[in-house]
Amino acid sequence: MTHRILLALALMGYAAAAEDPRVAAIVKSAADWNRGDIAAFVQCYEQSPETTFVGANVSKGTDRILERYRKNYPDQAHMGRLTFSELSPRTLTPELAIMTGRFALERSAAGGGRSSGIFTLVLRKGPAGWRIIHDHTSADH
Repeated sequence: MTHRILLALALMGYAAAAEDPRVAAIVKSAADWNRGDIAAFVQCYEQSPETTFVGANVSKGTDRILERYRKNYPDQAHMGRLTFSELSPRTLTPELAIMTGRFALERSAAGGGRSSGIFTLVLRKGPAGWRIIHDHTSADH
């Protein structure tokens, strides 16, 4: 009985988090990724030359971010299956928020193997809803 209660509470927490529009935007991007649609995935970023991705290198501008994803993930095997966890948004102003979380990318060895890590996002609310304006992602390895 206790396990059922804990599972129900966990599912309720996930449902409540998914109702947060900041979280919903990020969850939708994972669904786009898992369909193999990088162009749709990049729509979670604000379409601006100022939008920034920081990983091993810095990519500035949504077009450069899209190029980076297409180069590093040229096909479905390299894209694998993306999941996010521990998504934690924090409001800074009514139009700005930060979100931390973890990612996991499950792929075959031929596709690059498993990858996981952490990220911090800065999101801005605009006419298109909540979009990422700055993404700092670090892989665990």
